[in-house]
Amino acid sequence: NIMASGVSRTSREDHKAKQALDEARKAGTALPEVDEDGNDINPHIPQYIVSAPWYLKNSSAPGLKHQRLRESDIDKGTSLDVWYKRGEKGQRHTRWKAGACQNCGAMTHATKDCFERPRKVAAKFTNKNLAADDVVVNLELDYDAKRDRWNGYDPSLHITQMERYQVYEDERKKEKQKELAQAGAEKAEKEGESSDDDSEEIDEYEDVRETDAANSILTAKRETATCTVRTTIRNLRIREDTAKYLINLDVNSAFFDPKTRSMREDPLKGIEKGDDRLYRGDNYVRASGQVGEFNKLQVFAWEAENQGQGVNPLALPSQAEYMFQQFAEKKGKLKQETQSELLVKYGGEEYLETIPKPLLLGQSENYVEYSQTGKVIKGQEKAIPKSKYDEDIFPQNHTSVWGSYWSNGKWGYACCHQTSRNCFCLGTSIEKVRENLQQTPPKTEVDEEEKKQETISNSPITTPIKTSKKNGKGKEKDKEK
Repeated sequence: NIMASGVSRTSREDHKAKQALDEARKAGTALPEVDEDGNDINPHIPQYIVSAPWYLKNSSAPGLKHQRLRESDIDKGTSLDVWYKRGEKGQRHTRWKAGACQNCGAMTHATKDCFERPRKVAAKFTNKNLAADDVVVNLELDYDAKRDRWNGYDPSLHITQMERYQVYEDERKKEKQKELAQAGAEKAEKEGESSDDDSEEIDEYEDVRETDAANSILTAKRETATCTVRTTIRNLRIREDTAKYLINLDVNSAFFDPKTRSMREDPLKGIEKGDDRLYRGDNYVRASGQVGEFNKLQVFAWEAENQGQGVNPLALPSQAEYMFQQFAEKKGKLKQETQSELLVKYGGEEYLETIPKPLLLGQSENYVEYSQTGKVIKGQEKAIPKSKYDEDIFPQNHTSVWGSYWSNGKWGYACCHQTSRNCFCLGTSIEKVRENLQQTPPKTEVDEEEKKQETISNSPITTPIKTSKKNGKGKEKDKEK
């Protein structure tokens, strides 16, 4: 069996000679073993590391080549420098082409996926103002690249932040130098006017200034200590409260991250209703309070920065808040002026009077009566809003859409319970058809003969033709008849 498997078995003398050679190599009296590339192999490396595994046929010689990464195992995916080109546009066509978006004329998306406002006359018919194609980048990301939080980050953004901070720091130093120079000039004037008798008052002033500096250092230390204590206490939970991960013990409920102690979703979503719940998830807390106003302020700061005005709500919150209030007041006044101008020009002020909420959300005069099955008996049913997507398409004589039936892991039609997409509807469910086929007995020859006799008996009665056998003239008349 050993010879058949191809494994060579060494004798006892060869094994002893090999052990002696290994000991000599370890001692340094013999030359070390050489691999395929001509490199020396360290004799102190164990044999199970030096010898290649049995499933590597190409590397049968001893060495460490099989331990290194092969070229076939190297992931030739997308590099870290390549990322999605956001906001960039490609080629702009002059005429609409087949396969392009009918609304805007771009070739990179379909009409259903168009983000542009639906035009009054589509670009397919006008061939004017065709939108540019989107730059589509196909990235082959591996497992780690998809979950890398810094993937796609542009380091140049941090450089701009550093340059902006450096400008602020230079301006601060200039202002500080001006203040010191002005304070030195005022001090020199006071020293020139004062006499030598006032030296004691100056010494007292210096003592008071030293004590004030020491007190400021102590207060700063206390503030830092209180800040650290506050942060530690803020992260801790009151031990009497229930932990987030114990509110709902269902495995499929909201995910709890133990590292950050955060649970973004509501653990009791769809189970409990009411405003008296103590915890609704971190996302609810983040979106409550004055978060909406701060988000509006942040958007205003970004738009102002794009227009060349340096507004930073983090560095200068008071300035940003004041500018945002002015902007909101001007925007409101402009809106009221335009509205009043339109009303003066076109009229219709009486239609702007809003209906009270009790009447708007209460009952109406439209009477609709329904049956027990939910059909409308009397009145007009509420109109369903139309969508730009294709709906209520019933192919192959079906009365239900594809996907309205589910059975054994397959989708199908609810009208006939068939799971084939392109099948023809039978009118009834396929289970009933199979039951009818099983209940009907097979046909026999006797049944066929009975059916033939029934058809003959049910057929219209034909009168036989009378023929005379006396002479040939009668036969001819009968033939004529």
